[in-house]
Amino acid sequence: MNFFFVLNGKALKNISLILIAAFFTAWFLSIENLAQIPVFSTKDGPKAVYRGEKDLALTFNIGWGDEKAEPILDTLKKENVKSATFFLAGSWAERHPDIVSRIVKDGFEIGILGYDYVDYQDLEDVKISKDISKAQEVFKKLNVKDIKLLRAPTGQFDQRTLKIAERYGYTVVHWSVDSKDWTNPGVEAIVQNVKGVNKGDIVLLHASDSAKQTAKALPLILRDIRAKGLKLVSASEMIANGNVQSKEIN
Repeated sequence: MNFFFVLNGKALKNISLILIAAFFTAWFLSIENLAQIPVFSTKDGPKAVYRGEKDLALTFNIGWGDEKAEPILDTLKKENVKSATFFLAGSWAERHPDIVSRIVKDGFEIGILGYDYVDYQDLEDVKISKDISKAQEVFKKLNVKDIKLLRAPTGQFDQRTLKIAERYGYTVVHWSVDSKDWTNPGVEAIVQNVKGVNKGDIVLLHASDSAKQTAKALPLILRDIRAKGLKLVSASEMIANGNVQSKEIN
């Protein structure tokens, strides 16, 4: 009889350990779920997001030009793409209010690409702030609301840029896959540059006039993305839907 109770004591101890482990597992998972929207102001300073955990984000930079943006929008509509993010230079946006309006109407997200095409690493802090502020005013006048994202105009930035962007309430979004479409290497080369995409990637494309082959490459890129079963989301949706990866910037 005593032997019987010893066995039950061990069993109860094992069950207790299992329950404790289950409790802490559930606790860690709940904490992780509460932190789905990442905090970019860490003790080490703000960071630039360059990829996510799942889904796929197509991002298009537009800094100048009059001809290529609308064909890109036409292609996205024809391909029934509902989510993408357009990073627009303020100087371009104020000259093309109708296209900006169409981007919003088509349901795409808008992020800021500064005002002028300048390298933020070469600018003093006050000039970076002025460039961002000038772009911000343009989008306010165009009634584009709730802009949360910023991309450095040339893609080059440092810790100063991240801190200034944070003060304006923006998250800096970089990319993990570069199509190199602005170099016009040929449609097939652009497709190949994007072919290795996987869940969590943020893809850099352009809809400026310098990118002459993007509209033709886009249907082939979308075909490959769909073949992999990847869901297209905006950059903000990717950030909100899961953990993101960020890079330390000096």
